[in-house]
Amino acid sequence: MGNFSNELQSNTLRLLSMTTTPEHDAKIAKLTFSSVYPHYVSKIEKKGRSIEELHVVIKWLTGFDQTRLQELIEEKVTFKTFFERANLNENAKLITGVICGYRIEEIETPLTRQTRYLDKVVDELAKGKKLEKIMR
Repeated sequence: MGNFSNELQSNTLRLLSMTTTPEHDAKIAKLTFSSVYPHYVSKIEKKGRSIEELHVVIKWLTGFDQTRLQELIEEKVTFKTFFERANLNENAKLITGVICGYRIEEIETPLTRQTRYLDKVVDELAKGKKLEKIMR
């Protein structure tokens, strides 16, 4: 049992210290916001949160109101364009932790880090965290 436990701990530490690859970063840059947005909605609604709350945290992070979000969805912008147009909240750097197997504060590529900020606040919303805590 001890050997299994040590191996599991080693694999967990390796996972938590993963850095993104250039291929991963390129994939994120090309991904469209409109292709991911329905997954955000589904995730938070399954956990009893509202689309309005989702829009509040997205606006806090990016500055985009509901009308602007809809325009970006209809335009089918990539995450690269989405974050180029965003006015990222200065407190976004306070978003830390692990999301999708990556420790946010260790992600070196700005676009990938910004995308993971968005993933993390959506995840926190779905997990029942209060809006005041999400919007640091």
